[in-house]
Order: sequence, then structure tokens, then C-alpha cells
Amino acid sequence: MNVQSTSSLLTIALVLGFVTIGYNIIESVVSIWFGFNDDTLALLGFGVDSLVEVISGAGIVHAVLRMRKSSVESRDQFERQALRITGWAFYLLVAGMVIGALLNILQGSRPVTTVPGIIVSLVSIATMWWLMSAKMKVGKALHSEAIIADANCTKTCLLLSVVLLVSSLLYQFFYIGLVDAAGSLGIAWFAWKEGKESLEKARTGKLGCCCDRKR
Repeated sequence: MNVQSTSSLLTIALVLGFVTIGYNIIESVVSIWFGFNDDTLALLGFGVDSLVEVISGAGIVHAVLRMRKSSVESRDQFERQALRITGWAFYLLVAGMVIGALLNILQGSRPVTTVPGIIVSLVSIATMWWLMSAKMKVGKALHSEAIIADANCTKTCLLLSVVLLVSSLLYQFFYIGLVDAAGSLGIAWFAWKEGKESLEKARTGKLGCCCDRKR
């Protein structure tokens, strides 16, 4: 691969990184706003998860910027620190979601509506699928383990969107309050996995993603 092709692909990877950050910021604001106002715990947790992903995204952008200067074999101090913050933020989210779900069950709380959750999740599924495919294509073209790992980890965001969509649809059709609590616990489970993986990568400094490895 010539220098020009490599430079162009890295520019695309950088743009995808900024798009990921920008999208997650917008998604988090919208989700948190509607989740809070409609008493939808699953959507609220989804929004906080997106906010945490912004920190992770910053680490990916930093890594791509390093790749433009030289080959990257491991994570530097900035990336590892971003992963530590991301990991513990996910753990805090898990605690909040579990406590919130238990309180909702005990108090019999239910959302006003989950229509915003349906819309947000559908947009997110489409966006995450596109980002995952685009990152994978660039990563394979560059033979970059870091970019391929980022593409693989985007699958988790896609699965989170599916969880939100299913719980939002079920509640909107059947109006069973426990569905929202179940959806929030599903998001908490994925957040736990994300937090564990972030801290593992911060500890080892490895570029690979263990999203699809058995734990």
C-alpha cells in the first residue's frame, strides 16, 4: 500500500472517530432528556452509556492521530487513562441502573411513553451498523489491529440499541412496567462487560478487543 493510500485511509478513520464522538454526544443528550422526562430508566441508562462512550471515542481518535506519525503497537498513557475512566464510569452506570431498576420494581413505577426510545434505538442501530462496517473496511485495508478492534467493539453498542428497541416496543404494546426495568438491567449487563473490558485493556495495553471472546 502506498503512502498516499495509507494517509487517505487514516484520514477516513479519523473522520469516523469524530463522527462516533459527535453522534454519541447528540444521542446521550437526547436519550437522557427524554429518559428523565418520560421516566424511562432504560433510555436514561442508554443515554449515560453513550456519554461514557465519548471518553472511549477520544482514546480511539488519539490512537489514529498517533498512527499518522508512526505504527502503533500498544496503547500509550493517554489511551490507557481514558480506558480506566471509561471502565469505572461503566461500573458506576451499572450500580445506578441496578438500584434504579429495583426501586422502580418496588415502587411500581412505569414510563409515560417509550416512543422516544423506539426512535432513538432505530437511529442508533442504523448508525452503529454503518460505523461498524466502515471501520472494519478501513481497519482491514490498513491491517490495523486497533481500528479492527474498535469496529468489533462497536457491536456492543449495536446490541445495546437492540435491547433498548425490544424493551421500548414491548412496553409500548403491553404497558408492563417490569419491561422497562428488565431493559435497564440488560443495558447494565452490557455496561458491566464494557467496563470490564476497558479496564482489562488499560491494564495490558493491548490493542485487541475481547468483545467476542468468552469470559
